[in-house]
Parts: sequence; structure tokens; C-alpha cells
Amino acid sequence: MYDLDLLKTFVCVIDAGGFTKGGERVNRTQSTVSQQIRKLEDQVGRALLVRHRACKEVQLTEDGERLMSYARRLVLLASEAQAVMQSGDGAGLVRLGVPEDFDVQRMMQLLSGFAGRHPRIRLDTVNGLSLDLKSRLANDDLDLALIKRNAGEGTALASWPEELVWVSGTQVDVYQTPLPLVVYAQGCIYRNRLIHTLESQGRAWRIAFSSQSLAGIQAAVSANLGISLLPRTAVLAGHRELSSTEGFGLPPASELALVSADRTQSQSQRLLIEYLLEQLHT
Repeated sequence: MYDLDLLKTFVCVIDAGGFTKGGERVNRTQSTVSQQIRKLEDQVGRALLVRHRACKEVQLTEDGERLMSYARRLVLLASEAQAVMQSGDGAGLVRLGVPEDFDVQRMMQLLSGFAGRHPRIRLDTVNGLSLDLKSRLANDDLDLALIKRNAGEGTALASWPEELVWVSGTQVDVYQTPLPLVVYAQGCIYRNRLIHTLESQGRAWRIAFSSQSLAGIQAAVSANLGISLLPRTAVLAGHRELSSTEGFGLPPASELALVSADRTQSQSQRLLIEYLLEQLHT
């Protein structure tokens, strides 16, 4: 069984884009973080990261990407378990959906903060593509969900603008035909928007790499596999932002929206809504 603390460090290193910033997220020195990653690689028996010393950047190996998907789920489940155990006999249950590409460290902070403020409320957190989360809401499998969508698309309890940018690796020929794309799985708003924009411009394209995880997309872009559309907050040091002079104009507006099932909200749900509005506004 893999050490949960090591998995948490592994996730934070990738989300932060390197050992130093990853260490800041888990309050450890760079050398300690490096030791933890080596220890995790020893446990797994595979290399998980490729280290680029010149630019101090790291990339996931194929095995690393495979483990990352599970690591994110395990870390989120651990935070959820902590919230459950702190809730005592419980005063309510709230089922929350979170986008696949939401920063896992940020989500852990949100879950932990809510559990500390409302220890008797139990959270059941599920992550997935926004399309799947909306379907779960409609089927009464979720109470609330944070989803990525086109700006102003439907009703919401609250929404926050999200700036998207075109990115590639530093050695990608952005004028080649067909244009290689790095995209999420089918159903993702970023994938649909990227393809629709290129087709409206009459540009030929092909799928060079597809992944369900943000870390996988980031690694593929850094590895010069193609271009992608990412939130500005997810752009890494090894990515190059593409400009309008290269044929990549400003993408349509996007947003993170908090939505609910179409029914009366419980007191526990209202408390979570208030908390998310407070935390995500900052």
C-alpha cells in the first residue's frame, strides 16, 4: 500500500510545477520533497517524474500519469474521511461534485476548512467532467456541483470568470497541418471549445494526446506533443502562450459555476453554499 503522505506530496509537486513550490504547499524543504518522491518511486518500482534541472521543471512519466489519477482520488478521499470522522454523529450529508481539473490542493483546503467550521456536516465529494457532474445533479446523485461552462450558460448560485489561454510547448510548430491537439476526454468544455474554434477557422487538426487529468494535459504540452486550451492558472513554466498573430485569438469567456439540484436546499447545503461563496470569492 502506498503512503498517503507521499501521494499528497506527489500531487502537490505536479500541481505547483516543481519541487520548491510543491514543498511550500506541504510545508517541507525541497530536499525533503525530493526524498519523498524517491521513496514513492521505490514503493511503486517505477520512475514517476522526469526532472529538468536547467529549468527546474518536472514532468510525469507514463507511469506517473497513471498513478496521478489514483493519487488525486485517494488524497480527496482522505480529506473526505477526515471530514466524516470529525463530524461525530452528523447533522446532515451534502454530496458535492468537483471538476476533474480543479486544483486538488485547493480542494483539500476547502474540505478541511468546511469540516473545521461545521464538524457535524458530512461531505461526500465526487470529481469528474462537468458534463458528468451535471448529469449526476439531474439524476439526484449530487446536491451541489462546481462545473466549468460557457459564461452565462444557465442559472447558477454563483459564478466566477475563468481566463483561458492557448498554449503549446516551446518547440511546437503552430503552423503545421494538421495541427496536433492535447485535449481532455470527450465531454470536456475545453476540448469542445478548442475543436469548435479551429473548425470555424477552417484549420485542420488531429488528436495527438488525450487525458482525463490536468496533470496529464500539462505534461503533454510541456513535452511538445501539441497545443491546448488551459485556464491561465494552470499554465506552467515550460508552456508557451500563443498569440493572435499566430492565429490564436482570445478564446470565448468561460466560468466556474456553483449549481444545485432543482429542489429545496437543506440547512447543511446552505451552509456549504455560504462557505464556498466566501472562499472562492477570495
